[in-house]
Amino acid sequence: MAMGIGELLNLPVWRAFDIDDAGRILAGYDGSGTLQLVELAPDGSVTALTALPGPCAGRYLRGERAMIVQHDDGGNERAQLSVLRLDPLPGEPVGLDGLEPLVRDARYIHRLVEVEAERIVFLTNRRNNVDFDVVVRSTADGTESVAYDGGGYVDAAAVAPGRTDGVLSVGSMQPASEQLIGFSGAGGEARELTGADEHAQHSDPQWRPDGSALIVNTNRDREFVAVLQLDPVAGEWSELVADAEHDVRGTLSPDGRTLLVAANVDGGARLSLHDAFTGELLRGVVLPDDGWAGLRPFNAPVWSPDSSQVVLSFSGPLVPGDVLRLDVASGETTTVASSTGPLDEESLVRPVSHLVPTPDGELIPCFVYQSTQPQDPDLVGSAVLWIHGGPEGQSVRSFNPLVQALALAGHTVLVPNVRGSDGYGKRWISLDDVRLRLDSVADLAALHVYLPKLGLDQDRAALYGGSYGGYMVLAGVAFQPELWAAGVDIVGMSSLVTFLENTSLYRRAVREREYGSLERDRDFLEQASPLSRIDDIRAPLFVIHGANDPRVPLSEAEQLVAALRANDVDCELLVYADEGHGLARRVNKLDAYPKALEFLAKQLRSR
Repeated sequence: MAMGIGELLNLPVWRAFDIDDAGRILAGYDGSGTLQLVELAPDGSVTALTALPGPCAGRYLRGERAMIVQHDDGGNERAQLSVLRLDPLPGEPVGLDGLEPLVRDARYIHRLVEVEAERIVFLTNRRNNVDFDVVVRSTADGTESVAYDGGGYVDAAAVAPGRTDGVLSVGSMQPASEQLIGFSGAGGEARELTGADEHAQHSDPQWRPDGSALIVNTNRDREFVAVLQLDPVAGEWSELVADAEHDVRGTLSPDGRTLLVAANVDGGARLSLHDAFTGELLRGVVLPDDGWAGLRPFNAPVWSPDSSQVVLSFSGPLVPGDVLRLDVASGETTTVASSTGPLDEESLVRPVSHLVPTPDGELIPCFVYQSTQPQDPDLVGSAVLWIHGGPEGQSVRSFNPLVQALALAGHTVLVPNVRGSDGYGKRWISLDDVRLRLDSVADLAALHVYLPKLGLDQDRAALYGGSYGGYMVLAGVAFQPELWAAGVDIVGMSSLVTFLENTSLYRRAVREREYGSLERDRDFLEQASPLSRIDDIRAPLFVIHGANDPRVPLSEAEQLVAALRANDVDCELLVYADEGHGLARRVNKLDAYPKALEFLAKQLRSR
């Protein structure tokens, strides 16, 4: 029996956050309606640890029976850090009042990046609300030292083992790029390890245990991301693991001997274990199904302190979200926490990969979800294009309850990775930068042309997307009004100008590198804004937004809806007071998403 949207949204999701030296796993579980922390013991017992108002994440505090909890308020993304003692385990899940404040100031962000014995490392914008500093804090006496305050949007930082110097990656002058900077510790000088204008990703810097060199995932001087080693003193790079056709990213074991490498193969993860000194393949890793693990946007793989195990978050088209334990010696994985128990897998849809041609000779990678058992025959032949956010994001082979619900209802769902998407090389991710923005919008028209090849009715096609995907929805109905019958916009930008003017200060410079500068590119930003073509929009729209969104302010939705209603265009707006950039609470998802699906059914049902 096919599942409905309510049943799909109620499926549990697990995430892996950490593993301690006794083999206990710190995991996230959303059975309560938001992702809360639980502990999975080696004997299989599960202890619920937190009951916070919103989603949270955590890491074990090394050397103590305790953990650090990272949490925010209503999706505002201003992360705060607290401690929960685990000896003894709490008798019932702990609320905010039951946590010990560690680093809290609700005005600013405090993002945990490293946990070591007797110290943690976190990033914070508390100095000026814009730039992120690297702070080292003693967990013994609470003293703090600022290791880096050289400015910029710091993406990641790695402090050398037993020292105060380190390396960080910060947004560079180019889109989809990071610069590596070395810092000397409190009061010391910072120095550039890569150029500020170099067009390359430099992500996830990891020190070898002796502090002699770094492992970096980078596409410098190449098309695809590879695992390289950097000698920060000599400035010398050497290749460890690379693939001529796919991005690969590595995570180093605590003993420095082994790399867990994840290859991104058309949105599917292929994992393997390699010698960390030579890059030689040791063995492959067997995953439960075709799916996604070991790569963003999931949290990174976590090695056990003794380097014998790795815990992973795993999801596939038919797997909402499991926790896996990888045995390094054998390469075999065991499912520690399963999400598929209440799932009717036979009714779900696996995607089929297509390459959709464009007028300028490109090929758009696209997953197509089409059910053989549609619930509503009147929806058969309709199309919904699901556009990811980013824009440097990627649609991958993971579970999406809304895509499944749309396909099971009878729509054919196309999930493309339009130009500008990650995962298909440096050239592809760069094809929408700044004044090339509307080329990615043109990809929507190419996908529309392709619909008859799938047996679909071009007059019954709609757009659905969130964040940058929401912008694409609005751009599609504004710049191609004759093509689209409806749109669902979730936390999307209606104007690139007002978005950049009103987004959080710490995000503006990073986003200007991708979209264009308010000072130099304002004319183009206005031309590429859906609001500039508001009088051309005639498709009905369904708009969802969080009141606390720090990335795309609620004003983007409000100005859109006001303009459409003034033009007598059908438009519904749902605003959730306890949400930020998207919906994180199941109660809100259960309210909003069935309404969005009913809206699409009404607009796309055959007459």
